[in-house]
Amino acid sequence: MTNLGRIILEDFLECSKPSIQAIVDELRSFKAYKNKKVRLLEVNNNQVREAILDEDCFFLRSSVEYSSPQLSLEEVQGIIAARLLEACGNYFYLHGFQEPSKDDMDNICEILVEPPRGRIVPFLLNTDDVEPDRYSANPLRTSIVESGQSAFPSASVKTNGLKLDEKFMEKYEGTLISKPEGELIEYYLGNSGNNYVNFVDSVKQKCLKSLSASFGIDLCLPILRMPLTILKEEGTDGLLHHIIGDSHRDYETVEQVYNCMGRSMKNRTTLLTVPHSKKGFGSKRAAKGKIYFDGTKLKSVQVTYQTTPLYPNDIDSKDISIAVAEDQFMVEGEKLTNYDYKETPSSPQFILYSIGSPEDAAIWHGIGESGASQLVKSYTSMRLACRKSNIITGLEKHGVTQRVPLQFNLIPEKMWVHPTHGTIDTSIGSVEKLENLAKFGMRIECLSAQEFAR
Repeated sequence: MTNLGRIILEDFLECSKPSIQAIVDELRSFKAYKNKKVRLLEVNNNQVREAILDEDCFFLRSSVEYSSPQLSLEEVQGIIAARLLEACGNYFYLHGFQEPSKDDMDNICEILVEPPRGRIVPFLLNTDDVEPDRYSANPLRTSIVESGQSAFPSASVKTNGLKLDEKFMEKYEGTLISKPEGELIEYYLGNSGNNYVNFVDSVKQKCLKSLSASFGIDLCLPILRMPLTILKEEGTDGLLHHIIGDSHRDYETVEQVYNCMGRSMKNRTTLLTVPHSKKGFGSKRAAKGKIYFDGTKLKSVQVTYQTTPLYPNDIDSKDISIAVAEDQFMVEGEKLTNYDYKETPSSPQFILYSIGSPEDAAIWHGIGESGASQLVKSYTSMRLACRKSNIITGLEKHGVTQRVPLQFNLIPEKMWVHPTHGTIDTSIGSVEKLENLAKFGMRIECLSAQEFAR
């Protein structure tokens, strides 16, 4: 391990002991429950290979975004956090958790240099239903809009016709992106096979390989693309199909899901899954909806897509990305209660499809300083509801745990930021000296499920 990795590990062992103890304790009480192998992806140079893992692994979720091809500081920190939790958790599970000695430190360093091998398996849950420029940080932004794909889900975006935006590069070089990253993006764009998610994963994995050498920590984690990739591949008897159908089975069930989300049934404008337009639109932000019932039975769902601003980046709060879309249509209730993605493609809400993730523990980023805490509350409440009641029936036969996953959080005030600009969405290539990041250390806290229950 390089000195940078050791600096981060020492800080983690010193300041995040409760989180290490929590994952060790969870591993000791963990019992395998999944009834099938877990399929993850390894992406390299636009080539995708499937990795099959045993069902008794303890899966730890981190993530990166499809909303821009370059790696952000926030994403890198989350991946390093996953490796530290995994390596320390596996090590102290076998050797007992005590005050770490120099030998312990040396042994964990050796573990981190290699790919994960213990019972805890870190992976990246990459949400492929997000817009390709959700946070105004994508250097392909102009061509994304001009090609009519700004309101498409990333899983549907094609790379033919996309190109690097010179104005974006001029404005944000050294903040959101570096020149070498721009060159890397252009290279992989020219060899993408017209597949946007393969392209993004290839760029990020290439960057992670380079960072692995710099930090002395293998950061190339396997990937799970959800929800659209899985919905496209599984049959109508698959888990995500079942979750979508069962969550729409009657008024009471929809109301229960709404309660988990902190929403009122008065207007019923939140769609549990957002049907895609035949024009390709699938942006949850650009979609407005209305749910109609006939008594307790779901009658129909109205969907309206309209051009909508998305979000600004951290460098220029006035530079707001946009999803361009105009369409309106109705979906019969039967199409959702007896769900078939091939007939009615749609993007389910995160709290629904994340039930289908194999995660036994998850890493959140800076919860407590932004609206993301509401998402954690929805996630936690949905998991608790599934454990206590039949809000979604028949989950056991699909191998879904009744336990609420252990939840960790990158402590907000200790998030990695650009040494000059103080931003977390800066690309990793825009940081001249990685030792400035290592000095931040790694501070993680364990979140209480009860604290985040609605």
